[in-house]
Amino acid sequence: MGMAAPTYYTAEMVRRLPDDGNRYEVVYGELLVTPSPRASHQLVVQRLLVALDAYLKVHRVGQVFAAPADISWSEDVLVQPDVFVVEIEQARTLDWVRMRHLPLAIEVISPSSARADRFTKRRLYQAVGVAAYWVVDVDAAAVEMWTPEARVPVVAQDRVTWQLAGAVEPFVLELSELFRPI
Repeated sequence: MGMAAPTYYTAEMVRRLPDDGNRYEVVYGELLVTPSPRASHQLVVQRLLVALDAYLKVHRVGQVFAAPADISWSEDVLVQPDVFVVEIEQARTLDWVRMRHLPLAIEVISPSSARADRFTKRRLYQAVGVAAYWVVDVDAAAVEMWTPEARVPVVAQDRVTWQLAGAVEPFVLELSELFRPI
């Protein structure tokens, strides 16, 4: 008789899972498994990455990254935000373990990730103090913007604005550009 699968996962257990095309994350012991994303998801991630990278090249106060990554705040948490910004000093370490302060985390939802992104991961990001958390809904062409203290999101349908401490001007992205067809 085989052993039962564990019901409480740690970050180390997730790191040992097979590289099988799925994304494995753990939030407070709960294993989150999502399949490869849709092409529309990847297109929006790419556009966010390019736009934030251009902004941060002018305002050298942070670095943008995209999943896969190993962001962890405790032994039972390991997440891979689709797109995220790390303050420049932590980014310069090039060490996921030292990248713990995320001024911005973004998840682009897919049918298989909507619950985890909107609830499980959102509560985690709020609890650990991620200053801005965006849930990007490609199908609705909208962005839900959360802060640590928010009980409901601000929903943007025209543009998103965000400013990292030390930047002279805010990052502004027109959602018509983010969601435009190829």
